[in-house]
Amino acid sequence: MEQTARPIIDVVIPAYNEVLALPLVLLDIPRNWVRDVIVVDNNSTDGTAQAALSGGATPVLEAQKGYGAACLRGIAKVAENPIPPDILVFMDADFSDHPEELPKLVQPIIDGQVKFVIGSRALGQREKGSMMPQQIFGNWLATFLLRRIYRATFTDLGPFRAIAWNTLEDLKMQDRDFGWTVEMQVKILKMSIPYTEIPVSYRRRKGVSKITGTVKGSVMAGYKIITTIFKYA
Repeated sequence: MEQTARPIIDVVIPAYNEVLALPLVLLDIPRNWVRDVIVVDNNSTDGTAQAALSGGATPVLEAQKGYGAACLRGIAKVAENPIPPDILVFMDADFSDHPEELPKLVQPIIDGQVKFVIGSRALGQREKGSMMPQQIFGNWLATFLLRRIYRATFTDLGPFRAIAWNTLEDLKMQDRDFGWTVEMQVKILKMSIPYTEIPVSYRRRKGVSKITGTVKGSVMAGYKIITTIFKYA
């Protein structure tokens, strides 16, 4: 598509102590496709906010720890713009996603086929060791339950995702921690909103995971994901 024909696309990146990885993420985002990049500093202590600013992004602070809380803060920041985006993209700050794949992620929405796109690591090329065994099992279990309960076709709860802005507003997202991604997918299913998945690449993250890198984090995340799936059933 010609640049003048492209929709307005903003990006939200939740970040907690990602000063080493974040500059790499920002460098690989195709800026000719994106209007604004919002980095939500989730109360970091390592200079993440300064790294965001240096990388040409807009840093905002969310003091309450939690992936969902950071995403909600990012959405609120985007909503301050008098001209809303057509599409909002979410990606992680740890450089495990491939930001340069953003154009293919948003293309099904641009083409009018769907309103929501998941970048599926299960369907794409995954670097060895990029997902911990508990992550792989957790994704399998969650998507199995989504298929059984909601007749979904999701293969992943991937963080690299795109959604039409007006659809996101209709979802009225609430979860402030580990249930964020699956809440979005369950509400998409409940509201019969058209969606698809595309294969995306995935690599080992920079630094140490704050969730799946610990037993406690994995258990808490798994519990919240499963309870969220049943909450809306």
